Amino acid sequence: MNTAAFKVAVVGGGISGAVCASTLARNGVSVTLFESARGPGGRMSHRREKTEDGKELSFDHGAPFFSVSKPEVQSIVQEWESKGLVAEWKEEFGSFDFHTRKFNNIEQQVGFSKRFVGVPGMNSICKALCNESGVESKFRVGIGKAEWLDDEKLWSLTGVDGQNLGQFKGLVASDKNIVSSRVTEVTGQPPPLGLLPKTSVVSILDGRTNDLVPDRSNANELVTRRSLFYPGVSPTPNRHPYDNHIDFSLVPELSAKLQNLPVQPCFAVMLAFAEPLSSIPFKGVSFENSKVLSWAYCDSCKPNRETTSERWVLHSTAEYAEGIISQTGMKKPSDATLNKVAEQLLQEFQSTGIHIPEPFFKRAHRWGSAFPGARVAPEEKCLWDRNKRVVICGDFCVSPNVEGAIESGLAAALRLKDSASCL
Repeated sequence: MNTAAFKVAVVGGGISGAVCASTLARNGVSVTLFESARGPGGRMSHRREKTEDGKELSFDHGAPFFSVSKPEVQSIVQEWESKGLVAEWKEEFGSFDFHTRKFNNIEQQVGFSKRFVGVPGMNSICKALCNESGVESKFRVGIGKAEWLDDEKLWSLTGVDGQNLGQFKGLVASDKNIVSSRVTEVTGQPPPLGLLPKTSVVSILDGRTNDLVPDRSNANELVTRRSLFYPGVSPTPNRHPYDNHIDFSLVPELSAKLQNLPVQPCFAVMLAFAEPLSSIPFKGVSFENSKVLSWAYCDSCKPNRETTSERWVLHSTAEYAEGIISQTGMKKPSDATLNKVAEQLLQEFQSTGIHIPEPFFKRAHRWGSAFPGARVAPEEKCLWDRNKRVVICGDFCVSPNVEGAIESGLAAALRLKDSASCL
């Protein structure tokens, strides 16, 4: 068949979704990528900030670098390197033990793999992939409803604003939250491809108790179009607005595997200093025996970075982040909370005993689900429903790192490419 007629929607512009979209497009498949943020990257994002006096700063406040070991991923990274999208980060890394108060050289102890970074920012890779020929990327577009049309055997997507986003023969979900109930904790809205318990959906969406909602347990027999809605997106006429939340799961076997996927949160703190922190012997430091600080790295010493100031990024421990979230909840953290986090991580950094002056810029960011705590498809590398031609991919399928996300994106593209060739 003509694969160009096989239209695929990719939801999520992180590295897994971007790799999947690019791979499909290179194989002649027509791809539309939807990303709710203003640009691609996900946890490989690159953030621009301004100081009070107007000075511009930039930070890789998500994944600071990545390493690769699998041959299929190595070949892709080599291609990226040849195009100037990535470069090797050749600085030495070490560790600091808060008990012994000593630094240790990590490379001398356990050996190390090459570390790669995006150039000029970690999001450069995703930007390039999302702009490749055959990929139409739409940013600031969130998916409110994913509807499977049984008769047409197509996916119909609707934006959170109710806009019709088109129909597609295949669907890729590269964000676990599209099927996870965790999105409800953050937004108060159900996930586009998920299934929430009746009590959860009703109490979260309109505040009513379950016994006030009519029993619609036989609704499966009444419709052939199955869909899930965000509030504000019109349901099928003459149907209760929450019917499809309550009764249906479009991909029950897949979404069930992600419903209770454990995740580990993390806070990142971005710091800028007027002078180099020359007393720190390494440009990347992991911390042992600290309940607050996981590690720190000098962002401005990466290849092709602006060096008028020295910029560092600190990452909290999961334990610390969970403690903050237990007090504040999963809604967007307040400025007061973020300021408190930034100050506490800086104080822990300064408590190493090394001379670390006060930065002229300091800001915190919360990654609510920074690292998946389990792998849901280590062998298959993605979750695939052949009948509905929907695939779920991401680092949570393979391993909690950039390489795992790339592997999963490649596997997802292969499933849909093969499906397209069979039609």
